[in-house]
Amino acid sequence: MAASVEPEPQPQPLSLELLPTDPLLLILSFLDYRDLLSCCYVSRRLNQLSSHDPLWKRHCRKYWLLSDAEKTRRNQSWKAIFISIYSDLGRYIQYYATLKKAWDDLERYLGQRCPRMIGSLKDSVQEEDLDAVEAQIGCKLPDDYRCSFRIHNGQKLVVPGLMGSMALSNHYRSEDLLDIDTAAGGFQQRLGLKQCLPLTFCIHTGLSQYMALECVEGRNKYEIFYQCPDQMARNPSAIDMFITGTSYLEWFTSYVNNVVTGGYPIIRDQIFRYVHDKECVATTGDITVSVSTSFLPELSSVHPPHYFFTYRIRIEMSKDALPEKACQLDSRYWRITNAKGDVEEVQGPGVVGEFPIISPGRVYEYTSCTTFSTTSGYMEGYYTFHCLYYKDKFFNVIIPRFHMVCPTFKVSTARMETNHNEYAMDEDEDSTDTDEYEDRRRVLDIPAPSGRCPRHT
Repeated sequence: MAASVEPEPQPQPLSLELLPTDPLLLILSFLDYRDLLSCCYVSRRLNQLSSHDPLWKRHCRKYWLLSDAEKTRRNQSWKAIFISIYSDLGRYIQYYATLKKAWDDLERYLGQRCPRMIGSLKDSVQEEDLDAVEAQIGCKLPDDYRCSFRIHNGQKLVVPGLMGSMALSNHYRSEDLLDIDTAAGGFQQRLGLKQCLPLTFCIHTGLSQYMALECVEGRNKYEIFYQCPDQMARNPSAIDMFITGTSYLEWFTSYVNNVVTGGYPIIRDQIFRYVHDKECVATTGDITVSVSTSFLPELSSVHPPHYFFTYRIRIEMSKDALPEKACQLDSRYWRITNAKGDVEEVQGPGVVGEFPIISPGRVYEYTSCTTFSTTSGYMEGYYTFHCLYYKDKFFNVIIPRFHMVCPTFKVSTARMETNHNEYAMDEDEDSTDTDEYEDRRRVLDIPAPSGRCPRHT
């Protein structure tokens, strides 16, 4: 009779609860807050270990940006703090840390540079305030927008506005970030801007950036844009759109990043929305020229095609240059090219009616503007200087090529639904160097001029 074979013992499944405490805590430290809370219901031991306070410190810092000092002030455990904040702001947990950091960075950066602007910020609103606005306008607000207003309720209607300024000799814009009640009061139901909520407002021009709360009239939901009335349409609801963001989170955080990284300069306690390409710099001898540009939607249109740009030029002589290198600008030469390759050449005396003197360590800045009948174009050229010590010596200083590009735009659905034969579009308008449209010039070793826009003097 054959001997019976004993079956090999089967290995017992490994249970987390059989692990020693330290390895188990290490495993729990990799869990997200949802899984960590779920562990509380598995067993008594996991309930005790998942409540280990250092585990919740990481989540409080990750999602709520809480510091040790704030924990001390609250006098609660990290887990209790996490749950307390989650009960109030839990619906915004995917947005809160990003938006809170943006607001903190903005306040820290502007606190020393533009304290009056920071002083105009309003305190946060509560959930019931946001719910009341939704009931008032009959549309749901996106969670990233709501989350931002749980941190700051926009700002007072003051100058300068938080969302950037722009100034020319005969034009001034400064956009405030609207508080929730003012925004709700400007909610649009009219054709062309149906179900659009204003985010910003300029008290000088009436310009606003809007957020679409529904997919109507050719807009994507939560898309942000400047309105641009179709000046060639017979239908007043024909409104084209210059797109500035695809969501509130992207729109606001990208703007803040440009501010706090120095991408947008602070001039006379205001944020100016000039974009500087770091490669757009040219040095001739001891003189360096750099250029920043900005698109002005309020002075532009899609129909007829008229795209308005302003540019700010900085001319600087090296502080190490010899004193005899001091010179004076006599004239300018521009070569202006639009997107179709059409070229215009412009020559003229000085810049913005001035003939600046440049000496070692000195900087001269001025603002001018140009228009294109195409959505993009570029400019390049040179300045002609003469030496102050050798008056018969002339030389040219290169102005680097700088490109200007209109933001993405959408054509009004009212136009698209209309017979295109009703419109005649003239795209042969020449680009123009409009140096006579002076903003301000600054020579940095003399007192700065008044911060008031010329239109207010």
